Amino acid sequence: MTDKAAPIAVTTRGASGPYQVLVGRGLLGSLAPLLEEYAPAHRYALVSDSNVAALYGESTILQLKDAGLSVDLFTFEAGERSKSRTTWSELTDRLLHAGFGRDSCLIAMGGGVTGDLGGFVAATYMRGIPVVQVPTSLVAMIDASIGGKTGVDVEAGKNLVGAFHAPNLVVADPDVVATLPRVERAQGMIEAVKHGAIMDDAYFDELEQEMPVLLDGDAALLERAVARSVELKSAVVSEDEREEGRREILNFGHTLGHAIEAACSFRVPHGTAVACGMVLEARLGVSLGVTDQAVVERLEQVLGRVGLPIGIPDGAAPDDIMTYLASDKKVRHGRTRFVLLSQIGAVHFADGSWSQPVDEDAVLSLVNTFLQPSRG
Repeated sequence: MTDKAAPIAVTTRGASGPYQVLVGRGLLGSLAPLLEEYAPAHRYALVSDSNVAALYGESTILQLKDAGLSVDLFTFEAGERSKSRTTWSELTDRLLHAGFGRDSCLIAMGGGVTGDLGGFVAATYMRGIPVVQVPTSLVAMIDASIGGKTGVDVEAGKNLVGAFHAPNLVVADPDVVATLPRVERAQGMIEAVKHGAIMDDAYFDELEQEMPVLLDGDAALLERAVARSVELKSAVVSEDEREEGRREILNFGHTLGHAIEAACSFRVPHGTAVACGMVLEARLGVSLGVTDQAVVERLEQVLGRVGLPIGIPDGAAPDDIMTYLASDKKVRHGRTRFVLLSQIGAVHFADGSWSQPVDEDAVLSLVNTFLQPSRG
């Protein structure tokens, strides 16, 4: 380990058993002993995109080999477009060609794309091999690496092909994101704001107060924020691993956010799309009479401190957004379901469900209104 404080350990439970999420500064430099303790294997496949591999690939390989572990690096082109069945197939074939067996373990090191893609490779390779998630973006640390969802994007929409495959271990090192550009940290803080908005008003207040320092990259505050978000998400996914109940609340902002991403051909960053999605879905709650206007104003105020645009991006046509909504995983009986806020820190619960069906006309009307030049 390092001379820094001991990592924060959060236990998350899945169908295959509990696993640890470790949050701590300097943990990336201690990956080898963590693998030996939590995910012992005959061989390790380190999967990373071209950007992250250039930063951490060689040093990680050297660290693991110095510890006597057998490891090979597999890279793919950085970007959301690589989260595809094509890249999944290429990585799987490369693992087969290299002779990796069922006694292997895959290490997914990178952002949300790497975590989803690498996790899906692990879920399907030899009918499933262990995976260790090593998130290097704030989005991945706070959200994407927790909960065992894996998958790829397809023409019909985002994350529509995938599997639930819980990791053996998640290793989150806030020192890594402290060195990222400010705009990248902003993308990740959107997910933290979401966690506060749906589950913890006190955390929401803290984020508002500390946002400027978090965006500046204060590693100690980032560690605390990552750990709190991990605690909140882990509590939800531990009781509902396969999104059959309360886990639906984590979709707040993502239903419209994912549709906006797809309508923009994934040229808009995930956090930006989700920020817009949260505002739209909160306003949808107002129009349906379940959310107070003051809640929307509070949400917009905090998102404004993050500094990302909250309007629908140019290039996202309403018809395209509605088309992608129609193929969303949450559609039931032909109607898209949305998570609606009752107040900051709590989600509207009705008719035994954490999400509510909304008529297409109401959604389209909201989208068209938000596209008006006067939206600000």
